[in-house]
Amino acid sequence: MNSETNSKRTKRKLTKMRTTYTVIGILTAVVLVSSGCNPLKKMNKKHGMVNYTMTPDPLELHGDSVSIDVSGRYPAKFFHKKAVANVTPVMKDAETGAIVKEFETIKLVGEKATGEGTKIMKASGGSFSVSNKIAYESAMENVDLEILVEAGFKSKTQSFDPVPFGKGIVTTPLLVQSDEMPILGADNFTKTSPRSIDAEINYDIQSSSVKPAELKAEDMIAVGEFMDKGITYEYTWKSVNITSFASPDGETALNENLASERANNAAKALMNMFGKRKIDAGKTEGLYNKTPKGEDWDGFKSKLEASSIEDKDLIVRVLGMYSDDKKREEEIKNMAKTYVVLAEQILPPLRRSVISFKAEEKAKSNEELKKLVKENPSELTMEEILYTATLYNDLNQKLEVFMAGQKVHPTDWRGHNNIGCVYVQQNKVEAAKTEFEKASKASATEKVVMNNMGVVTRLMGDRDAAMGYYEKAKGAGKEVNYNIGILNIMDGKYEDAVSNMSGMNTFNSALAQTLNGNTDGALNTIEASNAKASAEAYYLKSIIGARSSNKDMVVNNLKAAFDKDGDLKTKAKKDAEFLDYREDADVSGLWN
Repeated sequence: MNSETNSKRTKRKLTKMRTTYTVIGILTAVVLVSSGCNPLKKMNKKHGMVNYTMTPDPLELHGDSVSIDVSGRYPAKFFHKKAVANVTPVMKDAETGAIVKEFETIKLVGEKATGEGTKIMKASGGSFSVSNKIAYESAMENVDLEILVEAGFKSKTQSFDPVPFGKGIVTTPLLVQSDEMPILGADNFTKTSPRSIDAEINYDIQSSSVKPAELKAEDMIAVGEFMDKGITYEYTWKSVNITSFASPDGETALNENLASERANNAAKALMNMFGKRKIDAGKTEGLYNKTPKGEDWDGFKSKLEASSIEDKDLIVRVLGMYSDDKKREEEIKNMAKTYVVLAEQILPPLRRSVISFKAEEKAKSNEELKKLVKENPSELTMEEILYTATLYNDLNQKLEVFMAGQKVHPTDWRGHNNIGCVYVQQNKVEAAKTEFEKASKASATEKVVMNNMGVVTRLMGDRDAAMGYYEKAKGAGKEVNYNIGILNIMDGKYEDAVSNMSGMNTFNSALAQTLNGNTDGALNTIEASNAKASAEAYYLKSIIGARSSNKDMVVNNLKAAFDKDGDLKTKAKKDAEFLDYREDADVSGLWN
């Protein structure tokens, strides 16, 4: 009985165990089938193993856009043969997590999946790479970059957990300053200004006497006024050049003596004019350079050719037949009897002394110039007015002087041009443009004006048109190249910017060197600039420190920058230049 009972119990236990194992096997099979039907969960769990990279890291602003190369490497045994995936790199706001920008979606397919896309093998894995270029927006300043994947298998879909693969965009080029350099129309002012006047004294035939009527002629009256002005403005008399001639209708020897006597008598008449005005310098014999020329054959031929005599060409040829002066003189006398115009119009003006006065006027004192430009600017030359503007530092006072110059010398392009330059410095861009346009009308080819048109055009936002003006302005000065350098920075052409700004110690020059990778040169440039103690300069030096892995330089310069401009703390906190220091309490503590 006991033996039979034990045997039955054993059989029941074996039957129960078989049943249990059968159920377990069935459940295991169900799980396996279930898992095999939806491989997306398994792929999602392993998504963190995928190697996603971006280049450059961090991203960089160049011109108005950001370029990014995205690549991904999937390991073996990851991608199901029939799975598909849409991979989308995105930018998310680092503070809010909101998507700022989606890049181009990459389509991936398993080796047995239908549809187009980059194939990823089950056994060996696979990779993809894609390049994107997007327009920069201010919302992109502080971003995290993530990979979003939307995968599918048959009718099932699943969003994978995001994978971060980068941080930030370097926006340092946006630090470029609008310090374009307009060019003033320069003055030609000198401490002494040359003054001159010319006149003629004519003589009767075969006479060297200076007729009283000649001294009352219009040009000699002007000479007297010139002498009077010399007294008022304290002229230094440099020379009086007297060149005398005789007409070629007399004997050669006589004419030579006649020309010499005419020079001497002209000098005496002029000395007398000086004497009446009590100008001692005019009485000095050494002031006069007397040059008797004798017979004026060249003058005779020139006046004859300019005359209306019908046979003038024949007369010239006839005279050319004779090399003997005496014979030519006889022919001229004979012709003068036939051609009255020779005797009355051609020969008399040749009997003359040509007089040229040279003097120097001492420049007015600075105080005299300042007074005159306000009270009576019409008495000043444009050179004097433009020079007077240099005596003022205040922009409004300079503007007042330039306006006075433009009013009394309206055809001189420098008036409008220089008014425009002041307006640029006062940030009155529209008004400056109007003045430069007026200057351009007065001198359409003036390169200085082309540079200045480029400045206002860039400040108004048209970089392409500005470059067109700068191309026309090349050669006007180093300012043109500097202004082109600003456009180079904005266009992401840093090497060109460094070249164009060479020799200019400014913030922008240092910025260009920093962006081009020359941190040592940039530091030297900023230290040599007038902006070296500004908040922006300290901030740029902190960036140079970050790029040079110099923590002390980062800390010290950020402190100095924040002391001068507390708003820079917000910028530094978001700035990708300081990514490596965001977890460093010594640095991040400065802006938190």
